Amino acid sequence: MANFLDVKNMVLDMGLIIVEEDKEEELIVVEDEERGIKGMIIDCEDELLIVEQPIGKFSSAHYKWFLQKSRLLPFGAFVLDEESDMILFRNTLRLDTLDREELESTINSLELFFAEYGDELIKMSKEK
Repeated sequence: MANFLDVKNMVLDMGLIIVEEDKEEELIVVEDEERGIKGMIIDCEDELLIVEQPIGKFSSAHYKWFLQKSRLLPFGAFVLDEESDMILFRNTLRLDTLDREELESTINSLELFFAEYGDELIKMSKEK
């Protein structure tokens, strides 16, 4: 079973930069601006690893677009923050079977999305 230290090592092996760490909560915040990763939260919660990347605040008129694009993601999905209109990319993985390739697949899924739809995201973020 992977633990917090294992996850940190996987993240560092992938070239992500840890910009914040809370050892007590077993949570890190990582970045890799070349891949579009900024403020990604990686959180060990009991048997689960939760990966969340804030995408931005969008009007409800854009929610359908995100739901349709979620279907195209190989891993993870877009979700709406409970307190605001913040769209997040989120994936939940099991720590007992976690390996680097699985975590990397989650991050690559988001990276591919940014490569494909980055221009549309920028345009939509300016419409709000």
